[in-house]
Amino acid sequence: MQATRAAASRHGPLSEFVTGRDLRGLKAYLMIVAACSNGTDGWSTRRDSAVWARIMDIDLTAEAQGARTGAWRTLRRLQERNLITCTRSGTDITVTLLREDGTGAPYERPLGKTPEDLYLQIPSTFWTKGYDEQVDLPALALLLVVLREKNWSKFPSDKAKDWYGWSADTHERGLKKLLELGLVERRQEFKKAPLSPTGFTMSYQYQRTAQMRPRKPRKQAVVQPTGGTGKTGGTNESKKSAAAAARQGR
Repeated sequence: MQATRAAASRHGPLSEFVTGRDLRGLKAYLMIVAACSNGTDGWSTRRDSAVWARIMDIDLTAEAQGARTGAWRTLRRLQERNLITCTRSGTDITVTLLREDGTGAPYERPLGKTPEDLYLQIPSTFWTKGYDEQVDLPALALLLVVLREKNWSKFPSDKAKDWYGWSADTHERGLKKLLELGLVERRQEFKKAPLSPTGFTMSYQYQRTAQMRPRKPRKQAVVQPTGGTGKTGGTNESKKSAAAAARQGR
């Protein structure tokens, strides 16, 4: 949702959510990506409009019909930004992902092999631990930025307007909120600068915390050969232990 470094402008669709103050739309988009992530239905998902309203928490502040209407309007905003297509059939709404760069091209699973094809991963703990309810718009935008970059990268606020399309103040507030929630961690980096009053300069580097890192799949346990025969075997008891270990490793 951000252009590559080689592009004339690095602003992407993410900046439109921030400048448009569309926190609901951004959260809805992330939920749609999660719902369609397996690609089994052609990058589409179909839900009743009341379910969409519940996903977006609109049902908490509006009556049933008003919540349904609010959900449809939110999805329409995403469609106008060329991030999805959405159609209605009765009370059901079908949403189909488009390419995340806002060009309106069909969605393809990113492989991460080129700068144009980079992707980020949001672990399920973001939702299961309720962080999605605690982040504000600057924090959510900065979280996506941090998750896309390498560990211990710099995110200077004086570059925010050129790089991301939002203000330095928004940038700093987003990083501060992420630190308060424990979603990112920060460290200082010092460099020699003979012409500065102190002889060095200091800047901050950031990375996601452990809870924001995708879990690696556990390795399957391997039954080792026994008795030096070169064959996989052993007593019934050893086989039971190996089977139990394999189940735990799933």
